This record gives sequence, structure tokens and C-alpha cells, in this order.
Amino acid sequence: MKQILFALLAFFTTFLCQSQNDGWSISTGKVEQYTGVVVANGRIGILPEDKPFEVRSVILNNVYEKESPLGVSKIILGMNFGNLEMEIDGEKITENNISDWVQTLNMKEASFTTSFNFKDKAKVTYTIYALRNVQYSSYIDFKVDAKKDIQIKVTGKILTPEVFQDPTSTFRVLKDLETTMPILQTFAKSQYGKHTVATSATFIWHDINSVRENERPELKHNKVSEYDNRLSFERKVKKGQLSEFAWTAAETTTQDFEDPQTESERFVIFNLLTPRKDLLGEHKKLWKELWEGDIVIEGDMQSQLDVRLALYHLYAFSRGDSNLSIAPMGLSSQNYNGHIFWDTELWMFPPLLLLNQDISRSLVNYRSDRLGKAKQKAVNFGYKGAMFPWESDDTGEEATPSWALTGTFEHHITSDVAIAFWNYYRVTKNKEWLVERGYPMLKEIADYWVSRVSKNADGSYSIKNVVGANEFAANVDDNAFTNGSAITALNYAVLAAKEVDETPNPAWNEVASKIVILKFPDGTTKENQSYEGEIIKQADVNLLSYPLDIITERENILKDLKYYESKLSPEGPAMGQSIFAILYARLGDSKEAYRLFKRSYEPNKRAPFGALAESATSENPYFATGAGGMLQVVLFGFGGLHITENGIEQKNEILPKEWKSLTLKGIGPEKKTYVIK
Repeated sequence: MKQILFALLAFFTTFLCQSQNDGWSISTGKVEQYTGVVVANGRIGILPEDKPFEVRSVILNNVYEKESPLGVSKIILGMNFGNLEMEIDGEKITENNISDWVQTLNMKEASFTTSFNFKDKAKVTYTIYALRNVQYSSYIDFKVDAKKDIQIKVTGKILTPEVFQDPTSTFRVLKDLETTMPILQTFAKSQYGKHTVATSATFIWHDINSVRENERPELKHNKVSEYDNRLSFERKVKKGQLSEFAWTAAETTTQDFEDPQTESERFVIFNLLTPRKDLLGEHKKLWKELWEGDIVIEGDMQSQLDVRLALYHLYAFSRGDSNLSIAPMGLSSQNYNGHIFWDTELWMFPPLLLLNQDISRSLVNYRSDRLGKAKQKAVNFGYKGAMFPWESDDTGEEATPSWALTGTFEHHITSDVAIAFWNYYRVTKNKEWLVERGYPMLKEIADYWVSRVSKNADGSYSIKNVVGANEFAANVDDNAFTNGSAITALNYAVLAAKEVDETPNPAWNEVASKIVILKFPDGTTKENQSYEGEIIKQADVNLLSYPLDIITERENILKDLKYYESKLSPEGPAMGQSIFAILYARLGDSKEAYRLFKRSYEPNKRAPFGALAESATSENPYFATGAGGMLQVVLFGFGGLHITENGIEQKNEILPKEWKSLTLKGIGPEKKTYVIK
């Protein structure tokens, strides 16, 4: 029943989208099952609701507090500045007294618009922006089109989560000469006192000089409590007139500012005193620049929307100027505590590396900035070099809950970092970065693997007692992907050393050439030493064919594909199917590739916008990792792109019969365009 309902809703959404015929917008009417999509700018994520003027959550990137007194860190749920109220002629607008409800995500401009009619009195439209240009702030732009003479009352709110400590809520009118700046503000300590969080907000009227106190509507402050801070105004609107105004807010913390209280005010004042055309124009300009890296699918509007929604989320969850990474759920929720996993390096990083080198540089620099903690972890566990945490937060220390074996034993994450680092250099050829950040990282990771392996009696090397990519099998020896990733990291360190005119440690090549990759008697690659055909969580063995290029013979790739596809768990994460799709595309089988491409995400789509959950059976979107996987199918599978020592090369591209053409724009530093027909 659930799948039938989603199919109907998906059809309705597709009909609305295709009627616009631009491939940039996804619209919906009122639906029973609703999963929102985020507007975000890499710092703040805002998740709208399906009720008038409501926002479910505000997520703050890289701002962590303990989840409980005995728990690990968790990304903060910020103060909610997005819940407003509107009354018309004394009646509060609710979902029960409106009609013609439509919500639209405009991916090109990163805006989320809601519109509806209130009885026969007014049409109301409002658009939410997480400003790309003023990264700690948001902007909600309102239009009230009066069909009769009406009196409107609008209330903006700052709602502070109850777990925050000692909030102080105020309203002040700041003044400089004749300029007055009304500021609603709340600041408080986070749950366990690690951070001070400050939120400031104000109204803006576009049709008057709203900075002069005698010209704007009277503002009324209502502090319901220190946790519920409100500011209201009233205004008459005559029939046929359009009332336009905005609500802007900024949220800052001691993670990024010594004095977040005054800094949040400055952002709001900047937005207040900058004309809307200029402020939103700069936001749209920055998104236009992001979309220089784009994917265009001709002949299949639904695939076009799905792919663009995935890319939109990766752009929305990241920034090229931040040196921050992307959590599996991005800025859509607190799932997985907002920690950073291999999801970034293996799944989200490759498409971003091709399409936006600024963002990809931030992702690798996030790890480089935490190299010291990784070296400390290696020493603490008796190894050399650098050993990265399975789950990372702002500190760079291990942030996995201690009960989870992944945190202590899932060591391939260290290789995943190395792979991303060398691929960044292969694409950008940024020699200065390689000397300063790239090679020091690759060297430490190679030294770690030399100290981590165990030598066998026959002279080969094993990596024992790990959790591999297949997390269903804990504390196993010689996991295929762990071993393959270590081989790759060691080989990349050798190449990097030569690139910077250093002499590579001879042990790197010695160990890399002798780490075992286990096989069944028929030649199928064996997932780990004790593996006997059990169901696996996600792709593991097949990663040795892509992206590692360790298993390259067609016969062996096919053998592993056919064996392990049936072993993938239905409850596993989406991106496993993506690897199979890429490999079939590279083998020239477009039918199987397209089947698995669709299977990699369609069961995970949630109505009405198509947000991705982690698996077909979960309800936790938006799963940015899955987005990275499906984008890799398009770029590295159908698009035939390969990252090589010569940079980005195209080999054996292939087009599904369902598509007329595929155009990849803004690829690599030269921003090349590839057209597949």
C-alpha cells in the first residue's frame, strides 16, 4: 500500500514538474505523507513543514554538544527562527482554513516557496532562502495579495529548544544617527554548556524606508518566555494591493565566533540595510556559479529531476570556503549525530571533485586539519602514522559511540581519506597543496598501514581483526575492501612521494605488493577469511573493481557482480547498488546498469519531493551518501569518466536507451563539457 501511494504521489509530482518543463523545480500540492526537503547553505540547514509558516528544524553545521552525559557528540539542533504566524482580520491562518496549497523547491536558486489562498480574502506566498552569500543567515520573503480590504498581523518568533540553558530573550532598537535597527534576539548556552548560541531577527519592509522608526509599522514585543521570543506588526492592505515584507534571521555560536551575540546582530543588520534585489541577487549569483557544474539528461524528465535533486543537496550541504565536510544526512537532520564518515570520501567526494574543486578542497582540508588527532590515535593504539576515526566531529577525535564496534575496528576509513587526497591531486594538479597537505597526509597513512599489517609465514601480509565495509561481519581477518583500500593507499603514497621529489619508504611498496586478496576456489573474491555466503550490508568486494581498480579483468568483475548482488541486504544503504550499476556500465551493459541505477535510489524516495532515505525500509532523509552514489553512476558509469594520473579521462561512455542524451557540464578545473548520445 505504501509503495502504491508513493507511486501515485510520485506521478502527481512528476506531472507538476514536467508541466514546468525546466528540470529545475519540484512542486507538490497537499499530500498525506510528507517528507520535506532542506534549504541550506553549508552552514545552516532549514527544513520546512507542510503547514503554513512552519519550519521543523534548523541544523547548525560543525556545532556539536554531547548527546547525553555519558554519550558522544551530536550536532546541535539550533534555535528555530522559521516559525511565524499570520492573522488576517483577526483569524489565524492554519492548514484548515486555506486552499490551493502549493510548495515548490527551486533548485536553480535554492529557494523553497509556499503559496495558498486564505478564504476569499488573500493569496499568500512566501519563499525561504538560506543565504549563500551571508552564510549564517536566512531570509523569508513574503507577499500578501489582498482580494479584499484586510488587516494583517504577522508574528516572527525565535523558539529555543528546552534543553538549552539560561536563555536571555530581548528586543532592542539599535540606532546610529537616523538609522534605527530593531533586533529581536535570544542567546543561551547549549545543553551541557559547551557553546553559546545566539539568534537575532527582524522584519524588513520593501516598500518603505523600514530603517526609520516613524515610517515602519509599530513593532510589538511579546516575550512569552525566555524560550519563546516574539515580535509582531499589523498593517492594513487594500483590495488589489500587494504587501511585501521579509523576516531575516542569523544564528551564530562560539564554535565560530568569540562573541556570537553581537555577531548575529551584525548579520541581521547587513540583511536589513541591503536592498532585497542586491541581497538575493548575490545569493542567486553564487548558486548560478555552483550550477556551472551540472548534469543534463534529455528524454527522461524524472531522471533529470532525481539527479539534479541529488546534486542540489550536495551543493547545499557544503561550502568551498569552509574546510568542513558533509555528514551522511547533510544538514537535514541530526541522524548519525551529524558525524563525518567514509560517506564523504568514497561516496560524496568523487562527484564533487569532478564538478566543483573548491568544495572538494574543503572536504580534504577538513581531514588535513585533523591530522594531528589522527596521529595521536595511531600512537594510542600502538601504531605509527595516522589513524582516522570512523566517526569524526569538530575535534577530529573518535566520535563513534563506544558500544559500536565500527569505532574501534573499522579501519578502512584511513585509506578512504588517502584515496580522496590523491584523487584531489590527480584532478587539480595543485602541487602547492600536495606539498603542504597532500603528501604529509599520504605519508602518515602509508606508515600506519605498514605498522598495522601482520606478516604471514609465506611472506604475505594480512590485516586482522577489522570491521569492513560489510558491517554485518565484525572482527574478521582480511576483509576484501579493507585490504584493497590499504594496497591503494600505499601505492598512492609512493606516487605522491615521487611527485614531490621525496624518496618513498621501500616498505610501502613491499607491503602493498603482498597484502592478500582472498578467493573462493572458483575465483570469486572472498569477502573475508571466514565468509561463507552470508547476506552483506553493502558493497564490499565489488569496490575492488570500482573505485580501486584492483580487480580489472572482465571475467572476474562479472563473477563478483553476479555472486554478490544477491547477497546485498534489502535493509542495506542505497549506495551499494550504485557500485554494481557503474561496473555494468563500464562493461558496456547499459540495460543492467540502468536497472541498478534506478534500484540504487528509487525505493528510497519519499513523497512528495523525492527526498532520499538511507534504505528502502527507513525514514531518515536526506541521505547525501546515496545521492553521491547515484551521481557516480551518471558520471563514472554512463559518462565514462575516469580519474587517472593524467587527470580526468573519458573511456567507453554508454547511454541508457531511456535517455536521448547526457551532458556533463563544468567537469574538472578546465570546466569541460562532455556530451553522450
